[in-house]
Amino acid sequence: MDDANSFFVNNFSRVNTVPKTVLYDATGKKIMDLETADLSRLLEAGYKFPEPFKVKADDGITDLYGVMYKPFDFDSTKSYPLIEYVYPGPQTEAVNKAFSRGMDRTDRLAQMGFIVITIGNRGGHPSRSKWYHNYGYGNLRDYGLADKKAAAEQLADRYKFIDLSRVGIHGHSGGGFMSTAAMLVYPDFFKVAVSSSGNHENNIYNRWWSEKHHGVKEQINDKGDTSFVYAIEKNSELAKNLKGHLMLTTGDVDNNVHPALTIRMANALIKANKRFDFMLFPGQRHGYGDMTEYFFWLMADYYAKYLLGDFSQPVDLVEMQKEVEQSGTKTKK
Repeated sequence: MDDANSFFVNNFSRVNTVPKTVLYDATGKKIMDLETADLSRLLEAGYKFPEPFKVKADDGITDLYGVMYKPFDFDSTKSYPLIEYVYPGPQTEAVNKAFSRGMDRTDRLAQMGFIVITIGNRGGHPSRSKWYHNYGYGNLRDYGLADKKAAAEQLADRYKFIDLSRVGIHGHSGGGFMSTAAMLVYPDFFKVAVSSSGNHENNIYNRWWSEKHHGVKEQINDKGDTSFVYAIEKNSELAKNLKGHLMLTTGDVDNNVHPALTIRMANALIKANKRFDFMLFPGQRHGYGDMTEYFFWLMADYYAKYLLGDFSQPVDLVEMQKEVEQSGTKTKK
């Protein structure tokens, strides 16, 4: 332990670099490399680093930063569907900055034959600026959607291997409500969505989040009486706009976003005479616990059907059976 604070250790990586650990002195002078992660076996297996990129927001001015994940057998002469993995913020953004196993929702999904991207949006991470962070204040449903659309359009112009007629979107929690909102606000652009545990009706979500980031309007009438208006636009109000394929999922004992928010969305879609898919995960909270792997393959199959046209999935999840068999073999050894 360095009680004199003469040295510090820096652990760092980017999504497209190998993680390293370096020792510095208090002046910032590099003393020595301590360790570099060994990714040789991963790279030998065919792994390819994702690619950071920059585009403009829908205003044509604000820079947005994202990461693109490609299939490891990527072929630039082929045409690929595009999937956006989203989380709108406003307290954070779903754009990985460091190399980690947390990229499995993106890297892993890309291997099905998709280009998967994550991208920030105005109204997102507070570290950029107060204006950037406050952009969505008072518009907690729609504020990030135009930027997601604009980013996809710019990337399709930049890269001919992106098929803009096949665009999917998915996210969890805030990303769950955002992906459904995207399907309803831009129904001719976003064709497929998997929306898990979404807070589709923020007027009944946690007030410490919804009220904080949307705002409560104070009104004073002619008599001087004060009242407060708290109304956030809901996904269910746009149910009639659905054109594409939408899957809603939730845990039945979600301790963060109550299952009622997804059920209300389903109710609105039914009343609008819309076909959609719904999966309830028994005994699962906001995360899907030991059903997380099942959810991943459910999502992957959904995109394979409606973005790749592959309806060949058998009743058994063969991929999960293989994992169980491999796990059993390792245990026996």
